[in-house]
Amino acid sequence: MAIEPPLSSLPIRVAERGFYKGFSLDVTVTSKVVIGALILWAIIFPETSGRILNQFNGFILSNFAIWYVYVMAGFVIVCLALALWPAAGKLRLGQNHEKPEFSNFSWFSMMFGAGIGVGMLTWAVAEPIYHFANNPDVIQGLADAGAENNIRNAFKWSFLHWGFSAWSSYAITGLALAYFAYRRNLPLTIRSSLTPLFGKSLSGTLGHMVDIFAVVATILGVAQTLGFGVEQFVSGMYRIGLGNWMLNEDGTSSTAAILFAVVIIMVASTLSALSGVGKGIKWLSNLNMVLSIFLLGFFLLFGSTWFGLSALIMGTFDYVVALPKMIFTVWRPDGTETGDKLSGWQSGWTVFYWAWWVAFAPFVGLFLARISKGRTIREFVLGAMIVPAIMCFVWFTWAGGTAIDLELSGIAQGAINAAPDGGKIFVMTDILLSSVSFLAWPMAVLIVVLLMTYLVTSVDSAILIVNTINAAGDEGPKARPHIVFWGLALGGVVAALLLVGGLDAIKTAMVIGALPFSVVMLLMCASLIKAIYRDGLREKAGIDSIVARTV
Repeated sequence: MAIEPPLSSLPIRVAERGFYKGFSLDVTVTSKVVIGALILWAIIFPETSGRILNQFNGFILSNFAIWYVYVMAGFVIVCLALALWPAAGKLRLGQNHEKPEFSNFSWFSMMFGAGIGVGMLTWAVAEPIYHFANNPDVIQGLADAGAENNIRNAFKWSFLHWGFSAWSSYAITGLALAYFAYRRNLPLTIRSSLTPLFGKSLSGTLGHMVDIFAVVATILGVAQTLGFGVEQFVSGMYRIGLGNWMLNEDGTSSTAAILFAVVIIMVASTLSALSGVGKGIKWLSNLNMVLSIFLLGFFLLFGSTWFGLSALIMGTFDYVVALPKMIFTVWRPDGTETGDKLSGWQSGWTVFYWAWWVAFAPFVGLFLARISKGRTIREFVLGAMIVPAIMCFVWFTWAGGTAIDLELSGIAQGAINAAPDGGKIFVMTDILLSSVSFLAWPMAVLIVVLLMTYLVTSVDSAILIVNTINAAGDEGPKARPHIVFWGLALGGVVAALLLVGGLDAIKTAMVIGALPFSVVMLLMCASLIKAIYRDGLREKAGIDSIVARTV
């Protein structure tokens, strides 16, 4: 069969004048209608919307758990295979002699800040504590809840959710987008990554559907992150003295506090998005990394240093050894107490996380593609999958390890366990600084500022990425009203769902919205492998597979 040059043109119809000039009306308007309808539905019919969302959520968790588990396992395998495949790993995401646009420090900072930064401040402390009390090893009677023989298990299961699987979903999406945008000169939008499979048909309805799925998944995935962040942001503002009005009697965030926090975050995010990637987002990402290193240094110096180091070494070893089994294991309800508990644990933790990362993938993936021009595939995979995962492990072992050590030794006296998820890190730092209590308030302020910058970085990046998809991959500056709209829409989704059903409502909407895009991501893997293989054949036939960009 004759080898033809690669597809290097994918026309996408955009408006030529008016308010939507430069935007795909099919994608932009439909996405706005879907998100707007969700917000209005949640506000006008709170009980009905909550009930229906929960029914859908139960159906997906019951029937698609095996899908999520195997799809995420596939992403890990594909990423590692591409990095290790000699012919693929050396390929550059751009012209052969193109150099990266950003320094390694800025590149890692923007990746980490957009990808997982917010979650670190909540779950680096909270999740190891949860798994120390209960995990599949405890359920199966292989370890004891809250005992020393369960410490390594707590980190092994935490690493499963925040390690290679999470970052492989981002890496595969970003790699596919960057490959076709910078080597094929195709639009930097989701549909372009599927051209080896569907060709020019992606210019029409099929391509519009792919991009709409990506926009909806992005908004719901970022809403989940923002929902967690808002709860912790309120807890932090209360702790630094902004008033009792921020919390209800049961310790949960008040309605007024939620709205106040959402408004602050969305205003700051929109202003940052208006400044673009090279200014506001880059500056905030670098600030994130500096503050994160300072906070991590605090845990290293004042926390359980040797406990954390031991947990890092042993937890990473246990995780790597158990990874092949963990990523392929599916527990189904079997009528036994153990089987039902294992299935419930996996649905509540692993399947939820896999859906969250899939929903986050179009946003983070496109953002990674946008900042990774000029890097090789091997460099991209190692930088976008391995290094951030190790950073997560370090955070979990020194922050979460310190929390476990304080509880296990009796110093915390149950205070960290009793605190809400967003408040655990504040309680832990208070305990660590109990002998120099005057430093507790400045440390709480630092955590609040870090949380704020992480939230703003995630949201403003998401706003820019959604507009890039809506504009058929055009990375240029967007009209201010469109940036402002998606800032308001994202804030509206978070506020409406938090007020209707709390974090559970956001979680449910996110799990539902992620499912269609998980199919798109699987197709991305097949498309990328086919493209790289065909490019190898083109090289042997003397056919250039890199399309020069027009200025």
